[in-house]
Amino acid sequence: MCGIAGLLTRGAVDPASLRGMAEALHHRGPDDQGVWHDDTAGIGLAHRRLAIVDLSPAGHQPMQDASGRYVLVYNGEIYNHAALRAEIGAAAEAAGAPIAWRGHSDTEVLLACIDRWGLEATLERAAGMFALALWDRRDRVLRLARDRFGEKPLYFGWVGGSFAFASELKALLALPGFDNPIDRRALSRFASRAFVPAPLSIYERIFKLLPAHILSIDAGAIPTSQSTPPVPGKAENGMRLEPYWAYRDVVEAGLADPITDEKEALDELEAALAESIQEQAMADVPVGAFLSGGIDSSTVVALYRKYTSGTVRTFSIGFEEGGFNEAEYAKAVAAHFGTEHNEHYVSAREARDVIPHLPQIYDEPFADASQVPTYIVSGFAREQVTVALSGDGGDELFGGYNRHLAVPRAWRMAQRVPAPVRSLIGNGVERLPAHMWNRIAQSVPGWGRPEVGAKLRKAAGVMMRSHSFADAFTSFVDEWHGEASPVLLDEAMPANDTNLPSAADTIQAMYVDAMTYLPDDVMCKVDRAAMAVSLETRAPLLDHRVAAVAARIPLDMKVRDGSGKHILRTLLFRNAPASLFDRPKAGFAAPVGEWIKGPLRDWAEALLDESRLRQQGLLDAASVRERWHQHLSGERNSEQAIWSMLMFQAWLDAGNGVPQPSSPPRLATAG
Repeated sequence: MCGIAGLLTRGAVDPASLRGMAEALHHRGPDDQGVWHDDTAGIGLAHRRLAIVDLSPAGHQPMQDASGRYVLVYNGEIYNHAALRAEIGAAAEAAGAPIAWRGHSDTEVLLACIDRWGLEATLERAAGMFALALWDRRDRVLRLARDRFGEKPLYFGWVGGSFAFASELKALLALPGFDNPIDRRALSRFASRAFVPAPLSIYERIFKLLPAHILSIDAGAIPTSQSTPPVPGKAENGMRLEPYWAYRDVVEAGLADPITDEKEALDELEAALAESIQEQAMADVPVGAFLSGGIDSSTVVALYRKYTSGTVRTFSIGFEEGGFNEAEYAKAVAAHFGTEHNEHYVSAREARDVIPHLPQIYDEPFADASQVPTYIVSGFAREQVTVALSGDGGDELFGGYNRHLAVPRAWRMAQRVPAPVRSLIGNGVERLPAHMWNRIAQSVPGWGRPEVGAKLRKAAGVMMRSHSFADAFTSFVDEWHGEASPVLLDEAMPANDTNLPSAADTIQAMYVDAMTYLPDDVMCKVDRAAMAVSLETRAPLLDHRVAAVAARIPLDMKVRDGSGKHILRTLLFRNAPASLFDRPKAGFAAPVGEWIKGPLRDWAEALLDESRLRQQGLLDAASVRERWHQHLSGERNSEQAIWSMLMFQAWLDAGNGVPQPSSPPRLATAG
């Protein structure tokens, strides 16, 4: 786990700029720093190292291969590097040209494999999480690559006429003359989803590399600027973006060749997970695991305990607020598995004290409120370990989110109504204000929740106007669907293609989340929070071999009796009593919706001041203030929508925004 950065220019590379980029990533790699540049080619690479495998200088980066053709900077871990090393070493030995290994780092193995097999073939064989930059000295081509599920970040784009890339935006902002303005398209997407989706970043001319893709850049043909992201499969401006793996293919292959016997499915899933956990538990530094007491993290801990020897350290946190404390459940699970358990109870003040640091941690606006406890538990774990396993990926692969069941159910009901009638119903429901629906709901047993009116209006608008399930699902998770956008926007941008028409609605929902929410929210949240305290996190459930098995498990083994993750639960119950987990699914979040009504109200009011919003010229003050007043009054729970606005305003307050034009563009309407 490290930080990488680099420049490709038309002239000599300034070593001070490289060192500045590296220093901005110090938290990602406090153990070592390296820079390399070739002024004749206009290329410079920088690296910060968090030593995990081979702690010696033999793991120093940037690293050149034995032939001298390639130079590599790399962030991440190749978990099967020992097997790859043995395979390529045996082949070299048989050819009469044994490899003179300098150390035992996975970086050296990766370079040796690239030299012999090429980058694409190497990445196809590699199991791991990574973001890398490979310079080909012979062909003068820079290649950037990212892991399959986007566990590791990689930004790229143009700063002051030079092409630059980095693990985090702060390294790009460290470059002299950075003046890229805010991208309003990205801001609009952020308002809708609480994260900026790839390939966009919050800045114009800066993009995120898509997961499972390789971007090749010809040093002699690259332009000095580009306002749109590269298109997969299209060569343009000296660049070509190509996938080396496609989750769509994995899902479709699994649907075509399902495992029909549940015991066989359980055995194959356990075998794949056991292999993944055994590989990911290997390191030259202390390793532990996060444990929330839920299905995903408990399954990882169960198999970690079962398939490895030695002490298993587990870490969890609890909250003082009622309804947010899961620590007692985690403690019971840890006791069952006999782990060396560590728990930390967080006061509301301690959690709120993290909030001012969030803009620096996340670089661009990010508003998943679980970012707060994720940062706290990462810091707590880092006191004892350098690596922590997590249960991330279980919901996306096995149907664990409530929306995976609720939205398909609502869509099936809507499909029974002819389209013209659906439209009339949707219009009728939306004409009645949310507070009127709230009053009506008071007379219906079980419906008297404060926000039911707003939810009913949104559900009606989504289901009655959508033309496909994919459209309905995407609209359902949009915080501003059917309302005036809070962003003053002059152009829209189409969403990434995440449609999977051959799959059932629930499979489609899982696929959409795996392609968008997983890399751009979940993995972003965990990577930034953990790396801010120099902790490496690993997600055994996201091993591509585990994902391939999961794709072959039929939907009725994942979703049963109105609950998701049936097969994962059954696997866990092979190793622990079901009574330990007999409780509703709980999120890992902080009660920010209540905090901004109470102890954080003055802070929120200052950030959402109407005159301030109008002066900035980025957000529509009327739309934002209306949602804020609805939340304060209790008419509507707008926690997520308002938290997103607050995180953006706090990000601006931290000095991240470049001044905007005085005359804002026209207001666009969503929906």
